[in-house]
Amino acid sequence: MASLPLLTILEQAQVSPPPATLVEKSLSLTFFDFFFLSQPPLHELFLYELPIDENHFVETIIPSLKNSLSITLQHFYPFAGNIIIFPNNEKKPEIRYVEGDFVKVTFAKSNPDFNDLVGNHPRDCDQFYDLIPALGESVKTSEFRKIPLFSVQVTLFPQKGVSIGMTNHHSLADASTLFCLLNAWTSISRSSTDESFLTNGTKPCYDRVINNPKLDQSSLEFSKVDTLYETYQPISLSKTSNRLRGTFILTRKTLNELKKRVLTEQPTLSYVSSFTVACGYIWSCIAKSRNDDIHLFGFAIDCKARLDPPVPSNYFGNCVEGCLVRTKTSVLKRNNGFVMATKLIGESLHNKLTEKGEIVKGVEAYKDTSNLGMPTCFIGVAGTPKLKYYETDFGWGKPKKFETISIDYDTSISMNACKELEDDLEIGVCLKNTEMESFVRLFEEGLESYVYSRA
Repeated sequence: MASLPLLTILEQAQVSPPPATLVEKSLSLTFFDFFFLSQPPLHELFLYELPIDENHFVETIIPSLKNSLSITLQHFYPFAGNIIIFPNNEKKPEIRYVEGDFVKVTFAKSNPDFNDLVGNHPRDCDQFYDLIPALGESVKTSEFRKIPLFSVQVTLFPQKGVSIGMTNHHSLADASTLFCLLNAWTSISRSSTDESFLTNGTKPCYDRVINNPKLDQSSLEFSKVDTLYETYQPISLSKTSNRLRGTFILTRKTLNELKKRVLTEQPTLSYVSSFTVACGYIWSCIAKSRNDDIHLFGFAIDCKARLDPPVPSNYFGNCVEGCLVRTKTSVLKRNNGFVMATKLIGESLHNKLTEKGEIVKGVEAYKDTSNLGMPTCFIGVAGTPKLKYYETDFGWGKPKKFETISIDYDTSISMNACKELEDDLEIGVCLKNTEMESFVRLFEEGLESYVYSRA
């Protein structure tokens, strides 16, 4: 494998809200947040085509991003704060912000092939990791352990482009809350003030309208919070030499043809959507490219509008519930494996959304209630086409490419709306080299059979 690109650090900054704009604040967490205390962080990467030199980057881009982020943090203070974990379960973990807290922001330059990074073809995962920041180190005192929540890295590719990599502790927020921060930051970056954001943007709601002590307790037990004070270690990506990430497009026309195929074989299926057929198709292709016994497939459901009473759409924090589907790999490897995968996903989603008491079950949703045994492969879906990441414009235009790097922690996929046509789906897949080769072949052969042969 070719040598990895060189990364040169230009500046390490500590960006705080503007002085004297905030008092000390604390924000309680809920069972939705507790669930992620010991889970891997989220990593997002935006790549922008921007042919500038280092002088312009240092003199213009760096000051602008630091200033706009500082103003943004005034409205989204938890991103600058820390999770506080108390010894001996004295109190439930919380997010705390005090004067002087900050977001660690790294500015760097690197020399990879920018055109390769923004491509859709399978690429070495390793070359992306230098563009993603680690969370800061946690600090343990006799009173509490303090865990940083958010970090940013901005990397210049001279005369080519700029990337913005972000890492957030998953207990801080889910994707929709992070997207609200991005909308604010980009608006403030474009105008250099928060006037437009305050007039037209969405300010976060910090009211804790979710209250379920029983689920709080079960979620705390699941995350082993009683040991986190002593043993917490941040989870980070480790460089390997045998994993590839690729991007695969399912157009609206293709998705419609896949729906027709499903409904032809399963005419009474009650829930067939672009999301379910896309998940079913990718799941079956992954299953056929690996040697597993039992597969578990999972995705998140936004619960805000589905709780009673509903939670405000601008609620700050996690508010998602997992929906899980389990089956034997032999089912997915059949000739109609894609149809069966879509059927299982659609039925599980339909039941989750329509059966009373199913939408919020906390960690109960993750307990094994089947007779199939423990899965040997878990595939999770990150992202949602509802969040328009390709609208994230800091003043340099839309991203050339958006990548969800955190799918590299396991066999997961990302799903987002495409840059060119929002009705098309852009799906990121991370697999071992040999698995990716099989997956690409199966992906293309399947479309030839299900879609193009009908044209």
